[in-house]
Amino acid sequence: MYAIGVDIGGTKIAAGVVDEQGNILAQTRVSTEPDDASSIDQAISDVYRELSKDYEVGAIGLAAAGFVSPDRTSVLFAPNIAWRDYPIADRVAALIGTDVPIVVENDANAAGWAEFRFGVGQQASDMLMLTVGTGLGGAIIVDNKLVRGRWGVAAEVGHMRVVPSGHYCGCGHEGCWEQYASGSALVRDAKAAAIARPREAIAILDLAEGQVEAITGPLVTRAAQSGDPLSIELLADLGRWIGEGAASVAALLDPELIVIGGGVGAAGDLLLKPAREAYGSALPARGHRPEARIELAALGNEAGIVGAADLARI
Repeated sequence: MYAIGVDIGGTKIAAGVVDEQGNILAQTRVSTEPDDASSIDQAISDVYRELSKDYEVGAIGLAAAGFVSPDRTSVLFAPNIAWRDYPIADRVAALIGTDVPIVVENDANAAGWAEFRFGVGQQASDMLMLTVGTGLGGAIIVDNKLVRGRWGVAAEVGHMRVVPSGHYCGCGHEGCWEQYASGSALVRDAKAAAIARPREAIAILDLAEGQVEAITGPLVTRAAQSGDPLSIELLADLGRWIGEGAASVAALLDPELIVIGGGVGAAGDLLLKPAREAYGSALPARGHRPEARIELAALGNEAGIVGAADLARI
């Protein structure tokens, strides 16, 4: 059965027709307004009509960055989109006018499920997915099942508190893991280093045309890949935070595989090596237990589409 997966971002949606083997057969993107929830509904309806012209679609999966209701029909809360107890499945169903099932899933859960089913996690039964982008999302697979929790909002690992009275987080608390293990954290630290250590930050500032505010995560990665010591240090620090936090999660879940996805994955071993080292150093009772493998995600930006479509079939 073909299914449409829709990955809903803050300013655009990406959608595709996905077969049962996880292959995307057709794909499209549409711009949206994050402050206008109805525009997102209409965009989803539009891409459904476009993609269903040539394919018989049996389900629609919506991957949303937010808290999803237990029945997977509504978004309870989203930090970057105007969704508050928003019945998105019903709204979209009314627009498309068919009885095709519509299933809503957290975007990190969708990406994690895609990696588990069709990506780097295919041989695993217990897996932790970390989506390291602007924030830090998570997905947990235990005994081949996606863990959603009683209220549908499990795996929000980015909001585990790792530093008491640490950096303020958008969730309303301080010291959350995502404030240290995310693309935003990398940019914040790179900007601070450029101000405090300008001579060492020449390579980063050159790429940013001398403007501290123009520094981005991809620029830091590019500088590091060219051998810049400060950029390598910044990525290693990010990797250390990822690895140490993952060890705390492992103390609870004991996964066999930890998958790192999101934009920072472009750094490759510059991130992966320090993450693995920090994970091993922080793992409780190391030497007396098996250790999880830590690997980069395989499906890239299409994971949300693939995972949302596959989960809509279940």
